[in-house]
Amino acid sequence: MNLKNYALGSWQEGQGEGISLYNAITGEEIAKASSQGLDFAEMMGYARTVGGPALRKMTFQERGRMLKQLALHLMSKKDMFYKLSAATGATKVDSWIDIEGGIGNLFAYASLRKQFPDETFYVDGDTAPLSKGGSFIGHHICVPKRGVAIHINAYNFPIWGMLEKIAVNFLAGVPAIVKPATVTSFLTELMVKEIVDSNILPAGALQLICGSARGIIEHVTSQDVVTFTGSATTGKMLKSHPRITEEAVPFTMEADSLNCSVLGQDAVPGTAEFDLFIKEVSREMTVKCGQKCTAIRRILVPENLVDDVKIALSGRLAKTVVGDPSVEGVRMGALAGFDQRVEVIEKVNQLAKSQEMVFGTLDSIDVKGASFDKGAFISPILFYNDSPFTKTDVHNVEAFGPVSTIIPYKNIDEAIELAQMGKGSLVCSIVTADDDIAKEFVLGAAAFHGRILILNADCAKESTGHGSPMPMLVHGGPGRAGGGEEMGGKRGVLHYMQRTAVQGSPTTLTKLTGVYQYGAKQEEAHIHVFRKHFEELVIGETVFTHKHTVTDADIVNFANVSGDNFYAHVDETSLDGTIFEGRVAHGYYILSKAAGMFVDPRKGPVLLNYGLEDCRFTKPVYPGATIGVRFTVKEKVDQEKRSEDDIAKGIVKFLVDVYDETGETVAIATILTMVRKLNQEE
Repeated sequence: MNLKNYALGSWQEGQGEGISLYNAITGEEIAKASSQGLDFAEMMGYARTVGGPALRKMTFQERGRMLKQLALHLMSKKDMFYKLSAATGATKVDSWIDIEGGIGNLFAYASLRKQFPDETFYVDGDTAPLSKGGSFIGHHICVPKRGVAIHINAYNFPIWGMLEKIAVNFLAGVPAIVKPATVTSFLTELMVKEIVDSNILPAGALQLICGSARGIIEHVTSQDVVTFTGSATTGKMLKSHPRITEEAVPFTMEADSLNCSVLGQDAVPGTAEFDLFIKEVSREMTVKCGQKCTAIRRILVPENLVDDVKIALSGRLAKTVVGDPSVEGVRMGALAGFDQRVEVIEKVNQLAKSQEMVFGTLDSIDVKGASFDKGAFISPILFYNDSPFTKTDVHNVEAFGPVSTIIPYKNIDEAIELAQMGKGSLVCSIVTADDDIAKEFVLGAAAFHGRILILNADCAKESTGHGSPMPMLVHGGPGRAGGGEEMGGKRGVLHYMQRTAVQGSPTTLTKLTGVYQYGAKQEEAHIHVFRKHFEELVIGETVFTHKHTVTDADIVNFANVSGDNFYAHVDETSLDGTIFEGRVAHGYYILSKAAGMFVDPRKGPVLLNYGLEDCRFTKPVYPGATIGVRFTVKEKVDQEKRSEDDIAKGIVKFLVDVYDETGETVAIATILTMVRKLNQEE
């Protein structure tokens, strides 16, 4: 069988003989892969001119709903992915991480749409006042880049590696060309076929290269984004490509790193934390047969606990059954292929020159339900390094398989130094019940790590573990780890967008951003805004309320009702040395009174008020002050119906600007309301 590439809106078989791909368990040929004959320049042009415009026309809400629909569809087809995933050497648990973990990223970024407006662009941060009179302001907007995201992925996660990246660029409004590692690309091809057949994505949004993509970097422009996951050597070569530097192309590298896990000095045998540590290290050594960029390669242990860890960890590894993932009881499958096994053996032999192997072997081992000679099997291997500051191969050489090294440390400062000797890692973890130890280690080691897990009995039950990157947190790290960041929630989405500073009058920027900017023109609402449906409300229209003069009785009554008897409100004799000139009204009274002034009490399209944002009390209000409210439509966010019976509605944010008789603002806040759409009356 020959794998096909998906290019220019059709499936295309590569020319030539192609590269043979094998079942990692049986050694049988699965398929051949070739990209010969593909025109990468045409593919990129197709993405820019067809996929890009289609995605950019969609709002964040529409893109998010598209991701949710795709996730639901793929989840309904997951069984076919599991079946083929076993051929990559993966157990069911390994496949779950790759398949359902990848689809979970789609769900996560679908939900993230709620943090974005119902617009094709994003307004970033706060307004910057640029003039004394307030007539000239600045802001930042983020728009989708006009290029294509090129994702060059590793062989260890042929599904997760693709989905964790395209979820982000699709939400941003940018098309993608995916280049999985050829050795496991047969699984990626199967999922892309299902994605294409679903017709959920617009044409040109996704293309796939199963064979080599050599030469594709020659065609990138400044509007493109390149991401790479894999070895640091290959990543550095791509990152230094002249085209990348000439066009200033954003390049994110997530490279394999020498991650460590630290056993706290308090976590002695018999504690829950000691047991958690042994379990976590063993799992990270054997899940995906150790082929994880986040796997634990260095095991940092207090020197007085080294023997205990050797015994406990070796005992747990000895119980790991290696073999065919489809056979009951098998806990570790095979490496992705024979080439990978050759590489791991080479690195193990290199590490063995400077440290002692305390568990495992490079010789043939018993494998359950399969043949050692036919599959890419290997034993878990545990080393011990008795002098990590002089025998430093462990800090420089990575065997990308079920291989790790126990390293002793004397104190927490030494543990931090050893962690830093990895020269930059994606992740490290520390297992301790002592929060002081945890704090000292994290603050000392954070500069060298993209993520740090603090594991103890309190969080163990729900912890996602050392090796699991989460969609809303950055996945990347400094130095050897590549210096990049992936995912990271909103941070990741903005990586595929251009942030542009815009300057002008508040009225102009209100029109541009679709969000009312303080100081912009306010059109008086002739019909109260609470009488209008979601579609009828216009950004900037304002209700100017009646006025109210604050009295001593107001303050006393509010203190009685609320129970807030803070001295500044009720005891004028205690104000010496304070900033107040006399008894001052409660800020919450001013806000409550404002609500009574701006609310239209009759039943109407407003369903409920469910929160406040950015509430500030900016000027003291004393008895005798007269207050009014400027109540302005600030922003509108559409909402989809969750079911046929759901009420069609949207979220409207109103600016509550409370001012006094001098015209100065005394309190300001944003209220969030849920407003019915047209033709939804009871």
